[in-house]
Amino acid sequence: MAIGLNRREENKVESEYLKGVKHLCEGGITRVPSKYILPVPDRPHIVQDVDSKSKIKLPIIDLALLKTPQRSMVLQSLAMACKQYGFFQVVNHGIPCEAVREMIEVTDRFFGMSYIEREKYMSSDLRSPVRYGTSFNQINDRVFCWRDFLKLNCQPFEKVVPFWPSNPTDLREKAAAYANGTKYLFTELMSAILETLGVNLDFLKEFTDGSHLMVLNCYPPCPEPDLTLGMPPHSDYGFLTLLLQDEVAGLQVQHKDEWVTVEPVPDSFVVNIGDHLEIFSNGIYKSVLHRVLVNSLRSRISIASLHSMAIEKVISPAAELISDSNRKRYMDTEFAAFLAYISSCELKKKSFLETRKLT
Repeated sequence: MAIGLNRREENKVESEYLKGVKHLCEGGITRVPSKYILPVPDRPHIVQDVDSKSKIKLPIIDLALLKTPQRSMVLQSLAMACKQYGFFQVVNHGIPCEAVREMIEVTDRFFGMSYIEREKYMSSDLRSPVRYGTSFNQINDRVFCWRDFLKLNCQPFEKVVPFWPSNPTDLREKAAAYANGTKYLFTELMSAILETLGVNLDFLKEFTDGSHLMVLNCYPPCPEPDLTLGMPPHSDYGFLTLLLQDEVAGLQVQHKDEWVTVEPVPDSFVVNIGDHLEIFSNGIYKSVLHRVLVNSLRSRISIASLHSMAIEKVISPAAELISDSNRKRYMDTEFAAFLAYISSCELKKKSFLETRKLT
């Protein structure tokens, strides 16, 4: 914040930031405003000539092989990926390549609309069926992230879709078809994961009316990408997150205490373990910190689908995974507790999950 501004001027500047990064970029900025500049220890170390050590090829799970004699081998690979990485990539997932590409394309067109069109969907209500915003948790973020988003609540499906943006005119149709596809894919993946844990598959019923949030992300080109982040280090709250990204790299995961960039694989999904699955598995599978880098040349688009149980349900470690030799490691929790937490403080790293651990 510039020195000498009075309170009215400060509020005016702050309100400009709340309009989003895209709005700032449309104004022709050439430097990163101080609101987005991270403390030196939190800034990314961007290597121009990226070597192989700073990249990672996540385990690839071929979902089609689950219906072949190679099923047991795929389940072993899935269990390894969940334990050792907390992330994996899924191919042959059953969602048509055309639907995947159309979803990226319509997302790009939404963020390409004028600010007047985008601001129609701004809301501070975390439970709103549609919410356009910026940063990570703009209500509490002291330093903003170089990211704008459109959050679409997908449950109950028939009731929320009419609230989704009507412009671009094909967004509802494309997003609805995509949401149905990712919900089916999530169920297929959770069925396999439950099998690797040895948990009764009847638990899948909990996801029939489970929470489903779709987040459309836009990371505009940044004039000084070494000073800020598109998303800070964090873990996701749900059971699984299914991420679709364009060909622009930016996602980084923390693996063996190092930040490594995930190489995009065309027509694949990046899947990561969420905090709720860590609780449910009693720590057998753990959520992993990840963040997003930005660059000075190209905009990046991604669509994250976050899945969990219904908001009113209580999440606890599975009974099959608790024994005298493996005590209960997490307290029971519900989604309302998470919403209360992020409404009252700045969400950092795995801070919410830390409050759920039993000593």
